[in-house]
Amino acid sequence: MNLMLDYTNLLKSKNLPKGISLCELENGKALVKQAFDLFKLKKNNEPLGFYDLPDYDTKIIKNFINKNSQRKKPFNTIVVLGIGGSALGNKAVYNALRHQKNLNKLYVYDNVDPYLWQDILDNINIETTLFNVITKSGTTAETMSSFMFIMNFIKEKFPQDYKERIVITTDKEKGFLRQIVQKEGFESFIVPDDVGGRFSVLTDVGLLSSAFVGIDIDALLKGAKKMRKLCDENDIFKNPAMIIALTHLRYMNQGKNISVMMPYSNALYDLADWYRQLWAESLGKKVDLEGKEVFTGQTPIKALGATDQHSQVQLYVEGPKDKVFTFLMVENYKIDFTIPNIYPERAEVNYLSNSTFSKLLNSECIATELALTEANCPNMTIKFKTLNEESIGAFIYLYEAATIFTGYMLNINPLNQPGVEAGKIATYALMNKKGFEETSQKINNYIKNKEKQGNILCLN
Repeated sequence: MNLMLDYTNLLKSKNLPKGISLCELENGKALVKQAFDLFKLKKNNEPLGFYDLPDYDTKIIKNFINKNSQRKKPFNTIVVLGIGGSALGNKAVYNALRHQKNLNKLYVYDNVDPYLWQDILDNINIETTLFNVITKSGTTAETMSSFMFIMNFIKEKFPQDYKERIVITTDKEKGFLRQIVQKEGFESFIVPDDVGGRFSVLTDVGLLSSAFVGIDIDALLKGAKKMRKLCDENDIFKNPAMIIALTHLRYMNQGKNISVMMPYSNALYDLADWYRQLWAESLGKKVDLEGKEVFTGQTPIKALGATDQHSQVQLYVEGPKDKVFTFLMVENYKIDFTIPNIYPERAEVNYLSNSTFSKLLNSECIATELALTEANCPNMTIKFKTLNEESIGAFIYLYEAATIFTGYMLNINPLNQPGVEAGKIATYALMNKKGFEETSQKINNYIKNKEKQGNILCLN
C-alpha cells in the first residue's frame, strides 16, 4: 500500500496527557461493533453504494474517451458544470495528479459567479472544449443556470454539432436532464441511485473527467479496492477507517469539535476541500437515528503547509484546545528543485543550500507536528509514499469509510443532508419559482423586518 497512517500523536503520552490510551481504543469495541454492524446491514440489505465502487464498470467511459480520440479535432479540455459532490472530487483528483504527467485540461464551474465564467472562457479554446453537466436531480439552480448559459452559447456557435460538445451526467431514469437527454440525444452518464453526491467521485461523476484528462481510472479503483479490504477488517487496529473514526469520536467527546486537515503539498489542497464537504455534510446532524435532538458534528477546516504556518499555526499552538489535526505529506516528489548555494558565507541561508524544496517542505511538516504535539494538540499524519492514482483512490475510499463509521458511532445517518434543503427552497422562492409563493412572502417579510430594525449601516 502506497499510504501510511501514523496515529502516534493521537495517543496518550507525556505531551498529550489527555490523549487516547490504547486501553480506551480497546474499550471502544462496543461502539466499533455497532458501527460495523450498521455498515454490514446497509451493505447487505440496503445497499451502501460507495462500498461497491471499487468494482465500478468503466467500459462506457473508456469507449467515450476512445471515440473522442478518433475525432478529426479531439477535445483536449473539459469543463465540469456542477457543485458540491459533483465538483469537489473532480478538482481534488485532477489537482493531485496533474503534475505527474501531461494531462488534458480540466476546469470546474462550481459557483454562479460571472467572474469565474469569464475566467474559464478566457482560458479555453471553445472549439476543443467538452462541457460535462453533472446534477442528479436536474434541478440544481447553480448547475442548471450554467447549463442553460453554455447550451445557448454552444448552440449559437456550433449549430451543426453542438450536441457532441455537451455530455450530461444525471439520474438513470428520472429528472429534467434525463428528459433533455432523451429528447435531444446528448451523450449521457449516470449518477447511481445509491451513491450520495459527496461519495460519488469514484462513479461517472468523477471518473469521466479523470479519464478524459488522462488519469488511469482503473488504478484509482485498484487503490480503492485495496483500501476496502483493510476497511473490512473487524479488528480496529488493522482497520484504518475505524482508527480515524474512533479517535475522532473520542476527541469530540473531549470537546474537540474542530478537525483541521493540513496538506503539506499544494497538490493535495483540494483533497482537503473534498474532505470538508464529506465530513461536514455527513456528520453535522440535528437528530440521531431515533429522532432525538443531538446537534452533533465536527467542523472541518483546511489549512496549507507551509503557507498557513504563517497564518494559522499561532492560533493552533496557543489558542483554544478544541481541535484535532491531520497532516497530509508526500514522501517522494516526482518533480523537485535544488536550492542553489548562492551565499555560502552567510549562515542565515547557507544551511538551505544544496537541499531540495521537498526536503524543506517535509521538514516543516515534521516541525509543525512536533510543535503541536508539545502544545498538547492531538494530531495524526497520512503519508503518501508518492502521488499516483492508487494512493489517491485509496485515500478517497479511506475517508468515505471513516466518515460512515464515525456517523454510525454517533448514531446518526451519515448519508442524508436535510439541512441543505432549506437553502434550496429559499433560493427557489427568491428566484420566483412557481409553487414557492408562500416562502417568497415569508422572505420578503423577513427582509422588511430587518430594514425596520435599523441595524444596517451604509459604509461609503
